[in-house]
Amino acid sequence: MTNTENILTQHIYPILPLHLSQLLKAIPPRLQAKVTEIRIRVNQPLLLVLGNHDIMLDVSGQASSQAQAYHCTIQDLLRTFQLICKNSVYAFEPELRQGYLTITGGHRVGLAGQATAFNGAVKTLTHISSLNIRLARAIPGCADPILPFIIDDVSHRIYNTLLISPPRCGKTTILRDLIRQLSTGKATLGIAGVQIGLVDERSEIAACENGIPSIDLGPRVDVLDACPKASGLLMLIRSMAPEVVATDELGRLEDVAAVREAIHAGVSVIATVHSRTISELRERPPVGELVQQKVFERYVILSNRLGPGTIEEIYDSCQEKVVYAGTNEVRVCG
Repeated sequence: MTNTENILTQHIYPILPLHLSQLLKAIPPRLQAKVTEIRIRVNQPLLLVLGNHDIMLDVSGQASSQAQAYHCTIQDLLRTFQLICKNSVYAFEPELRQGYLTITGGHRVGLAGQATAFNGAVKTLTHISSLNIRLARAIPGCADPILPFIIDDVSHRIYNTLLISPPRCGKTTILRDLIRQLSTGKATLGIAGVQIGLVDERSEIAACENGIPSIDLGPRVDVLDACPKASGLLMLIRSMAPEVVATDELGRLEDVAAVREAIHAGVSVIATVHSRTISELRERPPVGELVQQKVFERYVILSNRLGPGTIEEIYDSCQEKVVYAGTNEVRVCG
């Protein structure tokens, strides 16, 4: 059984109505292995995203035209939503305000529908009309091309590193593998194993269940699950004495302040952010301040050009030069 088949069987089929799970089981194995997203929209075709393209499915699980595709009903969506929430929507309201839910295995389910706002802030989502189930995969070795460029040759210190890309380009998957390899150690690079503190605000990286990671991150990782990044980074530095802290999707002013404090404490930071280029990120406050002041020493630019996890370049901000230029090699991370 492939990795994707395991994910579908263990984590995805249980949150789908029976007829939808049966439909997905009928997908040819060659397509099943490429699934990165399952999109359910009311009155629209059931759609699978396969890396950098998508297909619609008919009632027999075969790729089809829009006219022949299975069209999802409101009952399909509501039943899926109930299964995800285990019939206890109130328990998930903090996540609903962010527009997503995280399920067993670290898979994120994005939601769209009618928002209920109070004092300018989203209170919750009601009348859900779209679900996007994004499959999270652990792909051991996907960070291999990056590792040599984020470790100092002499001191073996881990450089402050920022992974940059638009959504669906493999940032989280590569971050997960970087953590695993650094935690385990890499003899060929002179790394015996690094103590790492991970703040997993959206429960995607470690896929914790009851606080325990369900994905192998190596033997030297301490995880703060479902914890805001800014407070979590500082908590880990004060309590767990990490050499490296890691987190996903920087964006808020308090995130920027926490990154600065970590670095001032002598701790290396590995993080991700949504952007297409360093230049674009530089002009976007507040994270742009970190770029302008060269807080991060390495930037890894990812894209979906040749598939999720395409490494476009690795940039050394201290020497202001590209130290790795992308090739035609593709790392499938989505």
